[in-house]
Amino acid sequence: MRLTRREVLLAAALPAFAKKTLRRPNIVLVAADDIGAWMLGCYGNPVIRTPNIDLLARSGTRFLSHIGCAPAAEANRAVLLTGRPQHQQGSQDPRIPDLLAGAGYVCGSANPLEFLDSQKGDQPFFLAVNQVNLLAPNDEIPAKYVEMYAQASFDALGWEPVAPNAARGKELMANIVPNLRRCAAAITAFDDQLRPLVAKLDQRGLRENTLIVFTGANGFLLGRHGLWSDGLASEPLNMYEEVMVTPMIWNWRGQIPVEASRPELVSACDFVPTLCELTGVAPPPGRNLSGRSYLPAAINEPFPKKQPWRNLVFGEFQGVEMARDTRYKLVLRGQGKGPSELFDLRADPREKANQYANPAFVTVRDRLSAELDAWRKK
Repeated sequence: MRLTRREVLLAAALPAFAKKTLRRPNIVLVAADDIGAWMLGCYGNPVIRTPNIDLLARSGTRFLSHIGCAPAAEANRAVLLTGRPQHQQGSQDPRIPDLLAGAGYVCGSANPLEFLDSQKGDQPFFLAVNQVNLLAPNDEIPAKYVEMYAQASFDALGWEPVAPNAARGKELMANIVPNLRRCAAAITAFDDQLRPLVAKLDQRGLRENTLIVFTGANGFLLGRHGLWSDGLASEPLNMYEEVMVTPMIWNWRGQIPVEASRPELVSACDFVPTLCELTGVAPPPGRNLSGRSYLPAAINEPFPKKQPWRNLVFGEFQGVEMARDTRYKLVLRGQGKGPSELFDLRADPREKANQYANPAFVTVRDRLSAELDAWRKK
């Protein structure tokens, strides 16, 4: 088989693993508001049924610690699509569709099945499937999903009585079990929508050269800590794990390892650099992206010896800042917005004991404070 000059140049520009395909992959990005990692079966949830998301995880690679950069959906979605945290963002920041369209991708975000039917196979595509406000309290949910949870008590979710500092969604805590049933039904109904999407890729013969990425923009607390929604569920706002840790699943038949999980601490800021390395697209110039590509982890290859992965992530929202490593999380609240926090996530995974003022943790506190200050300045 003779290769055209364009194919030769393209193959040379791609990462080594992608040269097998001789073309850049199609990409389907499914991003859902309000779904934290803890809410999915593949991340250990024992009650909420997500069989199609779980299947994507079993037949692909799941990142165990994918951390959002903001505790609210719209803000963190902007980070995911631009690679820039809130204090960097501007109205002219290019987003992933802009970058890929400039490199020859056909991009779409509406009518996913129609979009897939329209693809001719001679040009790579990027399809964004966005589910916004998934757990909006007034949305209609088909009865068959509601009936699945008619007898569920949700005791295993660890919900607690309403907290004194509860804010957004507080009213839903007054009669929590029926509201939990409705939320679980909404998540399962959304999960069911993934089945025809994947089936369409198979039907059109696109699956072999399509990377499916499933992620969440934020998580909901659903009664944990006595709070309902995301970071804005409390006053002052919170950055609890249930809100900040979002799913990140990569599925690409024949290219991404199956039944795999990755321990690296990765961030929403890292997604744009990762897709740029995957596709051979240059990162946006002059944007000082704070993230780094975790593509080696996704394809189960080692990071360069001189550039090992650094398990340290940051977040910010409305003047509240976070620094987190594999064990500790620091949350700084300035300008009188409430007490700062330090949690030992290994000893206290549910974040009940604030160690910020504990002298035994002063070294950890100062180290993470210095890291946060350096990140902010850089």
